[in-house]
Amino acid sequence: MTLFDGITARLIETDRLGVNVLERVGDDPSTPPEHTVVLVHGNVASSLFWQEIMQDLPSDLRVVAVDLRGFGRTEHTPIDATRGVRDFSDDLHATLEALGIASAHLVGWSLGGGVVLQYALDHPVLSLTLQSPVSPYGFGGTRRDGSRLDDEGAGTGAGAANPDFVQRLTDGDTSADAPTSPRSVFRSTYVAPGYTSEHEDVWVEAMLSTSTAVGNYPGESVTTAAWPGFAPGRTGALNTLSPLFFDVSGIVDLADKPPVLWIYGTADAIVSDASFSDVNHLGALGVVPGWPGDEIAPAQPMVSQTRDVLSAYAARGGEVTEVPVEGAGHSVHLERPSAFRRALLTHIGYVGRPADPAPPTEAIILRSAD
Repeated sequence: MTLFDGITARLIETDRLGVNVLERVGDDPSTPPEHTVVLVHGNVASSLFWQEIMQDLPSDLRVVAVDLRGFGRTEHTPIDATRGVRDFSDDLHATLEALGIASAHLVGWSLGGGVVLQYALDHPVLSLTLQSPVSPYGFGGTRRDGSRLDDEGAGTGAGAANPDFVQRLTDGDTSADAPTSPRSVFRSTYVAPGYTSEHEDVWVEAMLSTSTAVGNYPGESVTTAAWPGFAPGRTGALNTLSPLFFDVSGIVDLADKPPVLWIYGTADAIVSDASFSDVNHLGALGVVPGWPGDEIAPAQPMVSQTRDVLSAYAARGGEVTEVPVEGAGHSVHLERPSAFRRALLTHIGYVGRPADPAPPTEAIILRSAD
């Protein structure tokens, strides 16, 4: 595990499983909730991806990054996908309890965005930051209003994973020799073209920490007569996001609504209204043969769905801040760290928000003698 300067790792024993967390040297465990930030990574990733931001956040905050079940150094216990992402969110709650964190500002990236939304449905939080989050209705297989295209969830879940990519994860492939190698996938989908980093080997290391054991990534799939011939099984990481099992749109009905920051890159290839990870979109492009047409298998409008749900959240009294980052991809915290840091610190109230409208400018005239 490659740790940056000032970052430490330890295993937290909970009543559910052992969970690996990253912390910063010198952070005070007695820091109050309003100055505590918890970071939750995305799919095929780990807490290692948060290290640059952890280093950059102010030293009087307490910052913790958590490895989800089956990722990083957290136990690779099988994931019950029929609970949606509740195995992940329940693990997170047990971890924060073990750390003595009663509440905090939660930050979720991609899959992690779905995890912190589920957490907020079940437990109080101070705020939510959603970075390129999965749609509130899951990944794939839904119309804009969240209704499912198919009662079996055809085209969603583990069957959408590229088998060669999964094998390369299992083999620990660090090369860029094929489009399906983890390094190539990082370059083509996690970030927008033009991104470079001296830490790319660490990001690939984080991807390769993904467990491909039974019950972890991607999970099992089952056959179905509906195109494209597969549907989600009952275990595994990708199946947790199938609309058969996942729906966090109920946040609009929360009585106590934490403020929400939604930050995303406008060039995101994974979470978009035309996602290159959506089998239906790939079918429309001719990449997956036999596509039955837009009436039966339309692409999922992921960003529009998130906007719709967060607009309803705001209409019912919640506070929502939307921050599109022009030209960034799926990983704003890597690609535009200053924009991400500024948005987060403003959101959690660490720094003041600019006045809107701006106060009138005052002219101050100094005498030459001054």
